[in-house]
Amino acid sequence: MRTTQIRQQLHDYIDSAEDKKLKAIYTLLESEFPGDYKLSTEQKKELDKRADDHKLGIGKIFTWDETVAIAQQALADRKAIK
Repeated sequence: MRTTQIRQQLHDYIDSAEDKKLKAIYTLLESEFPGDYKLSTEQKKELDKRADDHKLGIGKIFTWDETVAIAQQALADRKAIK
């Protein structure tokens, strides 16, 4: 079964499930929810700066493939140091 089919079946089930079962499902998945994480003032400033840079055309943008390649290279470099 494909992920999209599973997702649709779960949505359908949740839409019609009894309250007791919904609460049980929620309890099982609760730790997966992002919660109420708040950005620090420094993190907010950095994101605002990056957004402004992007709007001005001076922010550096990478494709997903470029991002993966950079991360893989960083890991390889790190392993080489050890």
